[in-house]
Amino acid sequence: MLEVEGLRSRYGRIEVLHGVDLKVSQGEIVTVVGANGAGKTTLLRCLSGVQPVSGGRISFQGQPLTGVPAWKRPARGLTQSPEGRQIFGNLTVEENLRLGAWNFKDERVGKDMEDAFQMFPILREKRNLAAGGLSGGQQQMLAMARALMGRPACLLLDEPSMGLAPIIVQQIFDVVESLRGRGVTVLLVEQNAFGALRIADRGYVMENGRIAMQGAAAELIADPRIREAYLGI
Repeated sequence: MLEVEGLRSRYGRIEVLHGVDLKVSQGEIVTVVGANGAGKTTLLRCLSGVQPVSGGRISFQGQPLTGVPAWKRPARGLTQSPEGRQIFGNLTVEENLRLGAWNFKDERVGKDMEDAFQMFPILREKRNLAAGGLSGGQQQMLAMARALMGRPACLLLDEPSMGLAPIIVQQIFDVVESLRGRGVTVLLVEQNAFGALRIADRGYVMENGRIAMQGAAAELIADPRIREAYLGI
């Protein structure tokens, strides 16, 4: 579904991605783990089109994506829940969700919103309240639900567990895992390596803008190098 070959990106004259190769097949949950500053968020920003690519190739569902503007990518079936949530705090929860469905004007939008409320029941209770008044965990749920309102074939999730209490982190990961059954492919970037690998099919480890390791998620969890460096075991 998603293929990245030799991807390079830079901030000014400083290159931060040094030829990244990555593949995500339809129906998979694939996670990219690594330390802060490894290049994980930059990778997702390149995929969603908000970060310029200086080299390499991105293809999505067999079609070139590298030159497609960011605002056109959701219509292709690629949406992102960004790092830091970036919800519209002065708008209501429902208005945020409707913005996620801006590409659609059909009767399914109401059903999509109902699906979001079933996935995150607290959002139904808060639907008419300003999103800026939500807790951090509720804002993360809203950011994910807003991205899902775009009916993605592939959802990009950037650090959904960041700064959240363990019980909320578990809820978030449970929802991510449930997306597999809904037919949504997921590329998940996380510092919480164990939580991400536990629900993933495959994983990549990024270090200093490069892919250092890759493999089945269960194999990475069992690898002594990963356990020592990222799992604290």
